[in-house]
Amino acid sequence: MSDASPERRVRPGVLALLAGIAVVWFSLDQFTKHLVETNLTEGEVVPVLGNVLQWYFVRNPGAAFSMIADMTWILTIVATAVVVVIVVLARRIQSKWWALVFGLVLGGALGNLFDRLFRPPSFGEGHVVDFISTPWMMPAIYNVADIGVVVGMCLFVLLTILDVGLDGRRRKRGDDEPADDAEATPDESARA
Repeated sequence: MSDASPERRVRPGVLALLAGIAVVWFSLDQFTKHLVETNLTEGEVVPVLGNVLQWYFVRNPGAAFSMIADMTWILTIVATAVVVVIVVLARRIQSKWWALVFGLVLGGALGNLFDRLFRPPSFGEGHVVDFISTPWMMPAIYNVADIGVVVGMCLFVLLTILDVGLDGRRRKRGDDEPADDAEATPDESARA
């Protein structure tokens, strides 16, 4: 089967959706971090909804829960790899649902990668600006980029469990061929 076949054809609208989501999410992440840096003091806690939601400005050298804080450069490499994989894989995506998944993950990965590359203390070892605290739910402090990655990965798991391919079609168990139209996802009817 050639790359020009309908199953493998690049869908510019889907690529534009993926790119648009990534740009919007990255921009929202960087804008909120700028607001935090210019309006809060590091370590300051501002109750928004009591203990339900707080702004708590910290600079995180590590991953979630500040893990591997002394190896920031590894996180920079991992984030760069995620971005490269998504950009390479993007040409195969034909589904709006998968465009949403990868757009959110790409925007989030770029947001935190930007911090690691361009924020103090140094290039490639910058600390990520975190500021969202929900102590009732989890002890972590996170940011808009992290939300994009987590929501994108939850959707990734859901689409994988539902066995939805990058083309937006559900597959029958043990079958490489798309299932008949009765089992198609809502995205497929939008493509027709």
